[in-house]
Amino acid sequence: QVQLVESGGGLVQAGGSLRLSCAASGRAFSIYDSMGWFRQAPGKEREFVAATTWSGHRIYIADSVEGRFTISRDNAKYTVYLQMNSLKPEDTAVYYCAASTQITTIATNYDYWGRGTQVTISS
Repeated sequence: QVQLVESGGGLVQAGGSLRLSCAASGRAFSIYDSMGWFRQAPGKEREFVAATTWSGHRIYIADSVEGRFTISRDNAKYTVYLQMNSLKPEDTAVYYCAASTQITTIATNYDYWGRGTQVTISS
C-alpha cells in the first residue's frame, strides 16, 4: 500500500501563488519511480499538470502551466511539491498527486492517488 496526502490548497487572488505538497509513505512505495500532479475542475475531466521522477532526471509540465508551475521533490522527506505562480481563475480545481512506476502524463497509468486539495483562484 502507498499513502499520498496533499496539502497547501486554498483561496488566493489571481496573480498570487500557492505551493502544494504531497507526502508519500507506505511499504510498497519504493517501487514507484514517479510522482505526478493532476487537477480536476467541476464538470471537466482530470487533467495532467506535472510529473517528475524521484531522481529529478525527467520532468514533464503541461503546456497550460508551463512557465508558471514548477514541480520539485525532497527525497529525504518523500515529498513532492507543486509551486504555482501567476495563478489564474482557470487554475481553480481540485489538485491530486499520484504515484506511478514510470513517468507519464496519462492518469490511468498512475496506481495510487491522494484525496486531493482544493485550489480556488478569485478574479
